[in-house]
Amino acid sequence: MSDREFTRIAPTRRQLLAAGAASLAAPGLARAQGRFPDRPIQIVVPWPAGGSADVQLRSIGDIASRTLGQPVVIQNRPGAGGTLGPMTVAQQARPDGYTLTQMHLSVLRRPWMMRTPQWDPIADFTHIIGMTGWLFGCAVKSDSRFQTWQEMIAYARANPGKLNYTTSGIGTTNHLAMETIQEKENIQLTHVPYRGSNEAVTAVIGGQVDMVCDSSTWAPFVESGQMRALSVWTAERVQRFANVPTLKELGYDLVVTSPYGVSGPKGMDEGVVRILHDVMKDALMSPENTEVRSRFDMPLVYQDTRSYRAFIAERVEYEKAMVRRLGLTLDG
Repeated sequence: MSDREFTRIAPTRRQLLAAGAASLAAPGLARAQGRFPDRPIQIVVPWPAGGSADVQLRSIGDIASRTLGQPVVIQNRPGAGGTLGPMTVAQQARPDGYTLTQMHLSVLRRPWMMRTPQWDPIADFTHIIGMTGWLFGCAVKSDSRFQTWQEMIAYARANPGKLNYTTSGIGTTNHLAMETIQEKENIQLTHVPYRGSNEAVTAVIGGQVDMVCDSSTWAPFVESGQMRALSVWTAERVQRFANVPTLKELGYDLVVTSPYGVSGPKGMDEGVVRILHDVMKDALMSPENTEVRSRFDMPLVYQDTRSYRAFIAERVEYEKAMVRRLGLTLDG
């Protein structure tokens, strides 16, 4: 039968009913494909401006804006170890695709550090795309007494609680890694949390804190000679810090990159999710965003929607177990 002959055949009543049922089953998809987005989209970044995740997601927003024809703007909402922003999105944002948030591992971990969890990292979000992770490491001021990681550990062992370090918050991935290291080395360090890694680096350079253990905001200061890196937490050495050992080289079975992505509130239309995923994937793979990730030594950890949701579900169980094992709590 030719296409022309086919167009002259009227649909049966059964075909009409089936078509109507299909359109009723996915009204949001039709709306999403027809009009989304028709106004600006906001991505909540739960850290102060200027850090690596902030810069990377601003790049994503700028590139996505050109494709979507609407601005994709960044709102910085730091606090609560990087979980205030995501918690606000989960509890207050409409599931229409216009308010999104960076989704990182502390959001999966922190509820299990509370007697009464304030959100469910699976049920209270619509997870969209996995993107990248961080270069983590520990660095001291250039005039520090410590030339190597081993010297820092030896001093900490001889002076329990006297040496302090800073991270971007209680219950963050880097804080958890440092707790694991202290447990293995049988040492006691004093944790001084800040709202973001850029503030943590400023505190070390200013002499308020001995050491920063956080994402690569410290990297430019190491390159300029203001700071000295004692360790990096990648699987292999970082090319531009080729003389700095990894945690694995230092005797710890740890690789810490803390992959993150973008999510929205629960109940988002899957048609909108597909649009956002596709646009952000293209932005992630673009030369512009690749340059940003390279600048901060951020690994590509792309995951599509299905894979990212599976990763979140699996990782939540791991985080629960780690919190129990280390006895981490936010309940005083």
